[in-house]
Amino acid sequence: MIIGPAYPAARLVAPKVVAHFARHSQDAIHRGDRPSSSLPDADVVEAIIDAAFWASLRREESYIPKISLAFVAPDTAPHPLLFDRPLPLSPAALVKIAPAVERAGIHLGVWRDPAAASDALAVWGTIRAIPALSIVVEVAAPGLLVVKHHRGEPGKFVNVAVLEGDRVKVIDERASSLPDCPPLLTSLLGFDSPASWVAGPDSVNVLVQLAVSMRAHGRGGVLLIVSPGSDGWQESIVRPLPYAVVPAFAELAVLNREPLELRRTRMWQESVIDTVDAVAGLTAVDGATVMTSDYELVAFGAKIARRKGSPQVEQVTVTEPIEGDVPQTVHPTELGGTRHLSSAQFVHDQRDAVALVASQDGRFTVFAWSPCEAMVHAHRVETLLL
Repeated sequence: MIIGPAYPAARLVAPKVVAHFARHSQDAIHRGDRPSSSLPDADVVEAIIDAAFWASLRREESYIPKISLAFVAPDTAPHPLLFDRPLPLSPAALVKIAPAVERAGIHLGVWRDPAAASDALAVWGTIRAIPALSIVVEVAAPGLLVVKHHRGEPGKFVNVAVLEGDRVKVIDERASSLPDCPPLLTSLLGFDSPASWVAGPDSVNVLVQLAVSMRAHGRGGVLLIVSPGSDGWQESIVRPLPYAVVPAFAELAVLNREPLELRRTRMWQESVIDTVDAVAGLTAVDGATVMTSDYELVAFGAKIARRKGSPQVEQVTVTEPIEGDVPQTVHPTELGGTRHLSSAQFVHDQRDAVALVASQDGRFTVFAWSPCEAMVHAHRVETLLL
């Protein structure tokens, strides 16, 4: 099924991807759910990744192809757009069709072509609504692919693996059960509640959306999450605040308190996304944006300073939720520049706070105090945000 030179990383990661989907399928069956998508075998996964990789390195009239391939049977896809003649799963065919499907939320449907020899894979059309537990391979950039599965909620996916050239990062789901795991990391891994990835469209995780939006604007930024009803965080901020928000901007907080029935509506979800983008845009301003844990915005452009009497932070533990990762203890400056150092200091001094740090190069770090380690823990999570 592979056309052209083989992509070695595809063969390496395919069995791990299959094992991931098989495990989640069994979990769904044990909960009494019936998976709505057929599981691919390793050859299928390898073929889809291989075709997507080589397509990502091509150009169509100087444009970089951005495509998303979903392994879904045409008869299980709601409201599919069907091609009269399926396209071959080849880099050339994918690049040609890419301009029609580059908008977010549109996927190319891939399935076995019964008319072809040996049931070769083919692109049968496009799909927007994907069944839960469907494998998706997305081209994020030239040579950069993300393997995902659908959580059963509109627009919600969980990353399974990230491939960049010959580098393969397989997400470690066990990271969500580690001591001191921040709720944001748990949500990004898809385990913020039992069976969350097959739950109905009850809510949008605000912090996850903020992290994605912060990373998307590409300017870098810091978002400090502090306890509501306390001004202790101001001991770690240079006064006066250049952009204090009075009264606190509470639109996200109000939206988050709406009843469940309203939170299921598209209007509510679009309101959350618009408001999240507005707040995340403030993080592009030099300095830190400050928001309470109940989502009230109180300041932006704030300058972080070491709290009076507090020692300089010298070490942090850094981990990444990928298989084979080994925790390291490093100086905060090894993680980045001033943003990372000041954010680590803030969390060191304000131990009930969390700092979200986006770098201009796409890296994303969550700083949180670890009681188990008695130091600041830096969680590298950019592989979960692609």
